[in-house]
Amino acid sequence: MSVSAILTFLGGIGLFLLGMRLMTEGLTSAAGSTLRVILSSATRSRVRAIASGIGITAVVQSSGAVIFATVGFVNASLLSLGQAIGIIYGSNIGTTFTSWIVALIGFNVDLQALAMPAIGVGMAMSVMGGARRYGSLGRALAGFGLFFLGIDVLRGAFEGVGDVVSLNQWAGEGVLSLLLFLVIGALLTTLMQSSSAALALTLTATAGGLIPLAAAAAMVIGANVGTTSIGLFAVFGSTAPAKRAAMAHVIFNVVSACVAFVLLPALLWVALQIAWLLGSTENLATSLAIFHTLVNILGLLIMWPLTDILVGFLQKRFKSAVEDFSRPMFLDRNVQSTPSLALDALAQELLRMNKIACDMAKAAISSEVTQRDLLQEGRLALENLSFEIGEFASGISREGMQAEQTGAIPDAQRVAQYLVNVVEHASTMVSLHSTAQLQDAHLMDARNALRAHVAQLLESVTSVGSDWDGKALNVSREAFEVEYQALKADFLTSGSSGVLAPRIMANALERLSELHRIADQAYKAAVYIDRYIRHTKVILTKPEAIPADVIKSGSASDLSQQ
Repeated sequence: MSVSAILTFLGGIGLFLLGMRLMTEGLTSAAGSTLRVILSSATRSRVRAIASGIGITAVVQSSGAVIFATVGFVNASLLSLGQAIGIIYGSNIGTTFTSWIVALIGFNVDLQALAMPAIGVGMAMSVMGGARRYGSLGRALAGFGLFFLGIDVLRGAFEGVGDVVSLNQWAGEGVLSLLLFLVIGALLTTLMQSSSAALALTLTATAGGLIPLAAAAAMVIGANVGTTSIGLFAVFGSTAPAKRAAMAHVIFNVVSACVAFVLLPALLWVALQIAWLLGSTENLATSLAIFHTLVNILGLLIMWPLTDILVGFLQKRFKSAVEDFSRPMFLDRNVQSTPSLALDALAQELLRMNKIACDMAKAAISSEVTQRDLLQEGRLALENLSFEIGEFASGISREGMQAEQTGAIPDAQRVAQYLVNVVEHASTMVSLHSTAQLQDAHLMDARNALRAHVAQLLESVTSVGSDWDGKALNVSREAFEVEYQALKADFLTSGSSGVLAPRIMANALERLSELHRIADQAYKAAVYIDRYIRHTKVILTKPEAIPADVIKSGSASDLSQQ
């Protein structure tokens, strides 16, 4: 190949990738929150989730974008693992739409006559519409034009190349030869981060006579494997549920690829028969598009009955240290019929949850930025634990229980919600409002002293049920309120007099408010735990703390140095 031909080939790939990106970003931006709404609505049935995955991927022309979004929604607890798996199944089928576009349009029409007007009209819409939805649709249309222009360039680049560079010598009948092309397909997808680009390259190369049909089919299978790298990139820094969703994508594609590779001759024969029925036996690209669709449908047929097993398998994997705390330690369903034992178990779980929540909040106050991901994951874990406590409490037998004990059970559910709120406010404090650098030494010292006071208060509320001193806690809580109001007034005065910039003052007040809410919710939780213990007359043991290697919370005395 000449240097000019190589550069033309690379330019065709560049145009195709640029068009794909513009299409995906433009359509996703134009959709706004619609993508989120559609994905979130796929909760009623697995069929609906699969249909959503097919439809969205076919529209935005990027299974990678849909997988990224799905993993993100699992990470934010907007989708369960089961719902996400349905969308992943559908997304793999929806991505075959690209193959059909290339096969049915890319080799049957004058692509430049289609591409140039789309680029021109699309960019005009983009310039006039700007960041609005109209402009996003324009960029998507321009991307659509570049997509076809790239196909046209690739098609021209491959014409006659087979006479100079032929891969037929590698495309024997053996398994090793087909494995080689499978690896090539996987590498192309990984390098270009687009299975659609790899498939378009495969289809155009096959139509140009560069790659035999069987070898191209192996490359299609490889592209399916390579697309799993896109999903894996989405889980860096994500929670355990997001990692499970990404692994579900990997398992689906790997299982589909393995079965398809074993059945490659049979699937290719079926694809050729369907192409013959459609009158497209001479169009090798159409046969490959049919083959690509069959591979993913086969994967769906295999994995559909195994989905519940897959969910159960993944739920036991990627357990994080914090997530382990979301599982109750003391709530044994077998004791619910014995009120005294059930009330005791509930008290132990509340004390354990109280210790976990307060340790997390102290960690947030002590080392705010580094605890951001941990707090988010911890909040989700405590929400699950709160749900388990509510379920257990509602199932306790009331038979033979004293009225005072019966009345205490709602306090347990109230405590659980207070403790979830503690971690939620701590998470909000470090996520939304960064620490303001105060130039005034008095304000800095007062703020650090208040933070230390909250840490001490959190430490004292964890002693509830053992060395509990309710009166001392009330005194500490009242002293904190006075200190909080004084510092709040100082911030407002400094802001109005110009000592603090308005933005810094607002930021500091927001953080101060979250700190106040942490103290308030932790105090209420302690009061109601104490009331629950007194009314139920349970026997207590020392609550479990969070291991030091999970949360390294600084002591209250360290705060004055920050």
